[in-house]
Amino acid sequence: MTCVTLPIFESYTDGTDTYELAGLARGGQQLAKLKKNFQSAVKLLVELASLQTSFVTLDEVIKITNRRVNAIEHVIIPRLERTLQYIISELDEVEREEFYRLKKIQDKKKIIKDKAEAIKKEKRAQGTDLRDSANLLDEGDEDLLF
Repeated sequence: MTCVTLPIFESYTDGTDTYELAGLARGGQQLAKLKKNFQSAVKLLVELASLQTSFVTLDEVIKITNRRVNAIEHVIIPRLERTLQYIISELDEVEREEFYRLKKIQDKKKIIKDKAEAIKKEKRAQGTDLRDSANLLDEGDEDLLF
């Protein structure tokens, strides 16, 4: 939130008759009325100048804010969305690679297990003692997932 300071103008009177040098210091009733109307007109002009300056200042602040909003909408948000999509696609690719790797490990373990089963069947068929064969767990499996 931006705080905007708006100027306020005031007319200045020092309390003395400021029309003395203009030749209007002494005069009739019409000149007194004219001085009073002129003074109220000056007050209205000063107020109008204050309002106009405030409008110009607010207009500049609104333009700056609109530029910031447009930059956020059209530059920053799309950039963040593209970055997010890139991160999601990279994570999906890593997940697919991990799934493929796990499938390959499972296939290798299945092949090893099938070989061990085949060796057991072969030894049973030959009548040899199964206790002398190597332990399936001692095969040096480096790809443990635990």
